[in-house]
Amino acid sequence: MLNKLKKLFAPRDLTVGNTLSGIVMFAIPLLIGNLAQQLYNTVDAIVVGQYVGDAALGAVGLAGPVINLILVLFMGISSGATIVVAQYFGAKDRENLSKAVGTTIMLTIISGVVMSIVGALLARPLLVLLDTPESMLDMASDYLIIIMVGLTGCGLYNILGGVMRGMGDSVSPLIYLLVACGLNIVLDLLFVVVLGMTTDGVAWATIIAQAISAVLCVRRLYRMKEVIDFNRSTLRISKTITSRVVRLGVPSGITQMIFSLSSILVQSLTNSLGSSIVTANTMVMRVDGFAMMPNFTFGIAATTFAGQNIGARKLDRLFKGSKELTLLALGTAVVMVSGILLLGKNLLYIFTQTPEIIALGESMLHTLALGYIVFAASQVLQGVMRGAGETAIPMWISIICTVIIRMPLAYVWAYLSRSPQYPNGDPLCLYGSLLVCWLCGCGLSVYFYFRGKWRKNLTQTLNS
Repeated sequence: MLNKLKKLFAPRDLTVGNTLSGIVMFAIPLLIGNLAQQLYNTVDAIVVGQYVGDAALGAVGLAGPVINLILVLFMGISSGATIVVAQYFGAKDRENLSKAVGTTIMLTIISGVVMSIVGALLARPLLVLLDTPESMLDMASDYLIIIMVGLTGCGLYNILGGVMRGMGDSVSPLIYLLVACGLNIVLDLLFVVVLGMTTDGVAWATIIAQAISAVLCVRRLYRMKEVIDFNRSTLRISKTITSRVVRLGVPSGITQMIFSLSSILVQSLTNSLGSSIVTANTMVMRVDGFAMMPNFTFGIAATTFAGQNIGARKLDRLFKGSKELTLLALGTAVVMVSGILLLGKNLLYIFTQTPEIIALGESMLHTLALGYIVFAASQVLQGVMRGAGETAIPMWISIICTVIIRMPLAYVWAYLSRSPQYPNGDPLCLYGSLLVCWLCGCGLSVYFYFRGKWRKNLTQTLNS
């Protein structure tokens, strides 16, 4: 039994053994962890929606796009660090692997302190700039400022979780996240139901739980002595490693920034449609977060798998596993979409009992359904390219689909669909434009995966 537990928590080498079973065993804990991560914000929304009201529910949703925008630096570090760690792990380069872990921790702490200060100062002005409804402004501002204060803990967990996954360990981040998630639920109920707090209560619950998960991640890395050296001497910034992390992470960070900026612009459009639309959008985004988790999971798994096998110079295994993972992701997405079409309305009742908001949310989910399937393929193919060090192509795909296609389409659609019922536009413009964006992104991902120069460059590099 002890040996089985050690094997479960040991770093997983994806360069040997059956490709699909290895990826699945790596991805299952990752998927559960991603679902638990999504549960953080969802529990916040459920608690304030049921115990405080629809305005509080909308306030929590309003803060999301602003949080994501401020977190882009963390996202860039995480993406670059995961790729670097996976490649060093696949190459069995202990020295540089240890340096990469130490550098990542220091970069996270420094950037976390800076972003906490900047984020707390800009929180309310950003919400005002977005034309946040007056009934939600104070609660949204309180929630956002507190989340900004706890950014370092959030960043450390997410980035160090990515580092461990890069070394093939997807179980430890899952265990720590489940512990923190359970604590978050307990604290949500304590602060809101027992102590009578509102959005500030769920914010404090979230950052306390995330800080604990971050401490557990650092403790786990310290104990991975069979793989890395983790001590004071490794906790310093290496210029070489930093350069690699930045070079690989900046395109991913820019991609996330584009998503975040577009979300903020869409949030501004959403706010103009009325408070009921804001609340419906908050519900749908919580359900959407769970629906997207398998896709994001397979994308992360593809990045780790590609990085390790490129480090081990196993090109045939890379492409074989990528094909199998794409088919698995598509099949999972079909099952997920079927569940949404059958149970989506019931899921929305968890957040509110208002019939009009439920009906609107159900229409929004049905609009997005097909998009989850095509997005699954996009995530895997782009994940493989990222793992190969080609992070620019996914960035440009995001720019084209989000900035050039989705944003103009959403605003034009809203303008052309104005009516007595919806004087500022049909709210389905928010999701119809997103569906078009996903379809275009899938087409471009398939094209560049098979036709892009990255495959030729990769082959030449590994054969040299």
